[in-house]
Amino acid sequence: MLLLALRHGDEDKPVIARIGRICIGLLRVDGASISLIIDTDRREVLYASDEVVARVEALQFSLGEGPCFEAFTTDRPVLVADLHAATISPWPIFAAEMADQPVGAIFAFPLTRGAIRLGAMDLYRERTGSLSATDVAVALQVVDMVTLVVLGTDPRTMDAPWWNDLPTNRAQVHQATGMLIAALHIPAHHALARLRGYAFAGGRLVDDVADDLVARRINALDFDKP
Repeated sequence: MLLLALRHGDEDKPVIARIGRICIGLLRVDGASISLIIDTDRREVLYASDEVVARVEALQFSLGEGPCFEAFTTDRPVLVADLHAATISPWPIFAAEMADQPVGAIFAFPLTRGAIRLGAMDLYRERTGSLSATDVAVALQVVDMVTLVVLGTDPRTMDAPWWNDLPTNRAQVHQATGMLIAALHIPAHHALARLRGYAFAGGRLVDDVADDLVARRINALDFDKP
């Protein structure tokens, strides 16, 4: 079913986007995102279907926690049928920050191939409700397909994954982190922690704080606090 839908889909769109749209239709969810993850400080969003799930992804990156990171680190699906009623100890700050978002249920699946962990796929519904066993099986087929696409090589070169040529979505964050490293003489992981702490204290996203720092609207020395 998945392969048939992919073959007859819109060939003008990237394969990842086509798979994401197919997944939304098959599972009757309201949105989906697909991310590559190396660690909580290094993640790139390959696909986000709408502004709501893009906000979910930005919030997870800002906080360094959330269902996609849990799925990635535990190598198992995270299925939350009622986001606002569930007790979610692994990511309490994310859950609290999601209280005013139109997300009733959220489901995260790791992208893995053998011992290789590549990232995660997030799905959300505006209403609450579980995925059926059939839905979970379909989602697992989708993440297998996404994983194969990510691991694929460009047939024109046969020497590099296709996603190496994607633009870096977090370029501003990387640049801002570098500015803090240079100004404060601290390691990279401390610099990112300062960005996250500053953003959280101001009720903002890391991406927005990084934009302000790179544009010199805020000073790197403002982050010189323990």
